[in-house]
Amino acid sequence: MHRHLVLFVRAPQLGCGKRRLAQDIGDVATVRFERLMLALLLRRLAADPRWRLRIAVTPDRARRHARHWRRGVEVTGQGGGDLGVRMRRALAACPPGPVVLVGGDIPGLVARHVAAAFRLLGGRDLVLGPAEDGGFWLVGVRRLPRRPPMFEGVRWSGPHALADTLAGLPQRVTVGFVDRLEDVDDGAAYRQLMPRRGF
Repeated sequence: MHRHLVLFVRAPQLGCGKRRLAQDIGDVATVRFERLMLALLLRRLAADPRWRLRIAVTPDRARRHARHWRRGVEVTGQGGGDLGVRMRRALAACPPGPVVLVGGDIPGLVARHVAAAFRLLGGRDLVLGPAEDGGFWLVGVRRLPRRPPMFEGVRWSGPHALADTLAGLPQRVTVGFVDRLEDVDDGAAYRQLMPRRGF
């Protein structure tokens, strides 16, 4: 049974996505950052033999934009609905085996974080990667006959996303955590990143 890694991203498009960041640094710098992050994550994660990478992208039509994607990596649309609905769909679409889903704006994300999540899934139903802003950058699930209900009533894009996700899980679900990382959602996080990463 194979491991599956889903890179869950918005296609880099001028004037779309990451609006808080764009308000602080402008649309051009934001789309440049998104393209750079996507290329960086594909370089770090696509060739690793420990899992099979696939990309779930929004908007759905962007799956045909070959210049963004790595040859040989399956690209699917996220479909409609809120963030929770789209993540559940991306997780359910994977073939049998443990699956980990990661966001596309985590500069510190490297293969060892993903490997740690898969290891934890050996003894847990669910694995989460907390983000500094109260959300999470990773979710992993074991392929059980029935996956636990997830992401019901979550307040997205704010400091409660992780707490709401945990509160909505049945008590029987065992949860593990990987490292807390910082995503880049605003100008302050972007400026903190620049000296370290050369953006």
